[in-house]
Amino acid sequence: MKRAAFFDVDGTLTRRTTMFDFLEYSLAARGFPPDAYHRARAHLRGLASRGVPREDACRAYYRLYSGLDADETEAHGRAWFKESFGRGDFFIEETVAAFRRHAADGELTVLISGSFPPCLTPITEYLGADILVCSRPQIGNGQRYTGNLATPVIGEAKAAAATALAAEHTLSLTHSTAYGDHISDLPLLNLVGTPVRVGTDPELAPHTEGPQWRQLHPAVAHPT
Repeated sequence: MKRAAFFDVDGTLTRRTTMFDFLEYSLAARGFPPDAYHRARAHLRGLASRGVPREDACRAYYRLYSGLDADETEAHGRAWFKESFGRGDFFIEETVAAFRRHAADGELTVLISGSFPPCLTPITEYLGADILVCSRPQIGNGQRYTGNLATPVIGEAKAAAATALAAEHTLSLTHSTAYGDHISDLPLLNLVGTPVRVGTDPELAPHTEGPQWRQLHPAVAHPT
């Protein structure tokens, strides 16, 4: 049976949180002042601090794009990636090196993230990943985002997506690997034979003590 390597993106492959980094870029590209981003970020942080489930906070994020042209947003995503990558320290090189090794070994490489295509398509293309699994906000008439999102690819949804891919591609999850940096990645990490914790998330750490677990400790990024 074939093997796969599943990679979370934000905090695992990238040093930046793509959703927020892109939101700031998108608002500026549409002519909003900087405080528009700070207000939006404060609102979303407020949801988390009040105990709103992560999935609902994710849906609130995508409501910020309601009414926007999807093709234009995709174009902004490509411009954002070019600019962000050009500033340096975009990727966590240790995880990218692991990605390259899995790809060279012929394993199916899968990016799996709660972020969405405008952020993730350029990353997928740059890395040459085989499959992208991500949140996909609804697009309505006129190719505009409706603001609705059925299923954020977070937590158990990541594990469900990986299970579906395993059935579709005849993958052995027991012989597969997954990389994640956050407690919300735990359902995916627990699904595979070789789970890899990236970084030092204190919530995730207590769950990563078994012999099957591997650790990846990225070097601290330095300003360029």
